[in-house]
Amino acid sequence: MLNCLPQRVTNCETHTRRDFMLRVGTLGGVGLSLDQLLRLEACAAPQTRDSERSCILIWTRGGTSHHDTLDPKPDAKPQISGEFGVVNTTVPGVQFSDQMPSFAKHFDKFAVVRNLNSLNGAHQIADAIMMSGHKVNPTVKYPCYGSVIAHERGHRNNMPAFVQLGNDVDRKFFGGTAGYLGIAYNPFEIHGDPNDEKFTVKDLTPPGGVNLARINLRRDALKTIDTFQRQLDQQPPALGALDDYYQSAFRMITSAATQRAFDLDREPASVRDAYGRHKFGQSCLLARRLIEAGTRFVTVSSGGWDTHKDNFNELKKLLPPLDQAFPALLADMKERGLLEKTLIVWLTDFGRTPTVNVSSGRDHWSSAGIACFAGAGVPGKTVVGETDAIGGHSVGNEYYPQDIAATIYTKLGIPLDSTHQIGDGRPMRLCDGRVIEELA
Repeated sequence: MLNCLPQRVTNCETHTRRDFMLRVGTLGGVGLSLDQLLRLEACAAPQTRDSERSCILIWTRGGTSHHDTLDPKPDAKPQISGEFGVVNTTVPGVQFSDQMPSFAKHFDKFAVVRNLNSLNGAHQIADAIMMSGHKVNPTVKYPCYGSVIAHERGHRNNMPAFVQLGNDVDRKFFGGTAGYLGIAYNPFEIHGDPNDEKFTVKDLTPPGGVNLARINLRRDALKTIDTFQRQLDQQPPALGALDDYYQSAFRMITSAATQRAFDLDREPASVRDAYGRHKFGQSCLLARRLIEAGTRFVTVSSGGWDTHKDNFNELKKLLPPLDQAFPALLADMKERGLLEKTLIVWLTDFGRTPTVNVSSGRDHWSSAGIACFAGAGVPGKTVVGETDAIGGHSVGNEYYPQDIAATIYTKLGIPLDSTHQIGDGRPMRLCDGRVIEELA
């Protein structure tokens, strides 16, 4: 509900003068009200704001099988090749699983990395490693890509800098969070289903019976009361205006542009159909709208990819939404002139075993896996690396999570030697990886 009860605050860390807590719900999974997030962001002071490039990260949680998607092995024995066939892509000699026909058709718009070694075969840890490019360290909580971008670029156009759609990111080892950068740069989480006709964003949607006109009236009332209280407290004249951070919160909630960004009903039915009338498809569409409106980084999370059992039947349900929405996103972004300034990345925990197990599933496999990159100058029709005849290990050169990180940051204009000061005062270098040269 809208909470306008006054409290005391003086700065970013203490609570000793009058303050008004503007709450329209709480930030899902983070425990911050919208105004608190804005205040913390402002106190943390982003270092640079000069790049216009943004990023959409597609995260399929659980470990998507590389064999059954973008690195099939049709000539291997049946217990390795599995039940799916293959389809030719737009590049002669390059084949994908026959469950990925749209990926094959739109291969001109993206690159696939086939020589990725995730260095990890465990859930929970995977979310931390693959979303930060750092191994799990019990003494240091590394920030994810979205948090780094939010820190370095700040928010624009009244939009949250970092948004996570869906709750399919494991937090046990702080995956997908801001780590040592501080909670100011945690994602603004939206757990609802954008495909639901009753979908709303609780932190940006006024409660029942409170329209935007009433919110504006409350804002004016708060300003009057706050000014009076500050006079009683004999505060300096500079503190006479309503707190800038609450102004930002009000602007975000009442901004017509912000409201429009989250309103999928504004999209033509044909566009919504192209993405797919399912949670994943509409989440990808919402991600495009958020980037277009000014959000810097959006994570679209999808769960259920841990296919130890009945791998092929499960993938027959999981892959069609992905195969529809991801290429639709690329095509839509390109048509709107957004693809060159937006990096789109698809990551997952790790690969899966070359051999199908007795439960018709595939188990965890850390030595080989896939990643996809598109936009921001990434060359299409590109295959990076290869795996052996059974898809078990890379042949020759291979890349690692830190190289994924280096590529993402470089594409977004963040120097790899950037340093941040962590809690104990030590400087921490952002990334020690190497850029994937084929994607430069």
